Amino acid sequence: MAEEMQEFGISWWLAPGMNIHRNPLCGRNFEYYSEDPLVSGCMAAAITRGVQSVPGTGTTIKHFACNNQEDNRMGVDSVVSERALREIYLRGFEIAVRTAQPMAIMTSYNLVNGVHAANSRDLCTQAARKEWGFRGIIMTDWTTTEAHGGSTPWRCPWAGNDLIMPGSKNDGENILAALRDGSLSREELEECVIRLLTVIFQTLACGCEKTYCF
Repeated sequence: MAEEMQEFGISWWLAPGMNIHRNPLCGRNFEYYSEDPLVSGCMAAAITRGVQSVPGTGTTIKHFACNNQEDNRMGVDSVVSERALREIYLRGFEIAVRTAQPMAIMTSYNLVNGVHAANSRDLCTQAARKEWGFRGIIMTDWTTTEAHGGSTPWRCPWAGNDLIMPGSKNDGENILAALRDGSLSREELEECVIRLLTVIFQTLACGCEKTYCF
């Protein structure tokens, strides 16, 4: 896979998908590994180590977190107890981060306990970075900050979500307005920029010739 990425000049593989198989009608079960978080985490870690052994390429583990159905995927609220969240729905991601350190994590469309995943500081900063030691970038899934998506643009960098995909003029205006009124600090935004540049400089886009490492 990494050799194919090099051939096409692609730095980030938007995979592996590793959410738990909870709803048999979930349209993305075919790309999600398992109903077992240990199996999902170990497989994602192995894939990540393989891809990132080739200079300039990296994985993006997804969808973080609790993306277990496709019905109303941008509006559904996954209400989960702390224990179930830690032992089942986050455990696979934790294993992949701690043992393989992927280049990126992609957040999911849904809410988790009332907060859109793309805007969740608990997921992006507290769990992934502070507890697991994640050092890559976090990106949104596509169009989650548009009107139908439900996520607030400025709350993405505030939460520690570094990259809005695909990004729009409205996203930029919303972030600038939050900077002006103090909702988002310059330091919080600069932290996102630093993380982005740190990873970008180690990709094919910048002619990386060294094995990926932080």
